[in-house]
Amino acid sequence: MSGIFAKIAEEKIREAIRNGEFDNLPARGKPINLDDWASLPVEIRLGYTLLKNTGYAPEEVQLLKEIAELREQLTVCPDHDEKKRIRQKLRELETRYNLAMELRKRKK
Repeated sequence: MSGIFAKIAEEKIREAIRNGEFDNLPARGKPINLDDWASLPVEIRLGYTLLKNTGYAPEEVQLLKEIAELREQLTVCPDHDEKKRIRQKLRELETRYNLAMELRKRKK
C-alpha cells in the first residue's frame, strides 16, 4: 500500500518540477540547515519537524536557532566586550533550552 502512495507522491513532485512550482522558493540554491533538527532528541524530531513546517516552531526549536546564530556571531566578532555580551546571552539561552527539555522529559 505504501508503494502506491510513494509513486503518487513522486509523480506529484515531478509534475510540480515540470510546472516550475519550485523555481522561486526563498531558499532555492541555498544549503539546507540541519543543525536545528540534528540537535533535537531523536524521539521528538518528527513532531518538531511537522510543527515547524506548518509555521509553528516550539520554544525549544526557536532557542536552538538563536543559540546557533549566537555561536556564529561569536566566531566572527572581533570586539572583546561584545564577545562577552554574546557569551552571556548564549549561556542564558542554553539554560532556557536545557530547562525546557528537562520539563518535556518529565511530562512523559
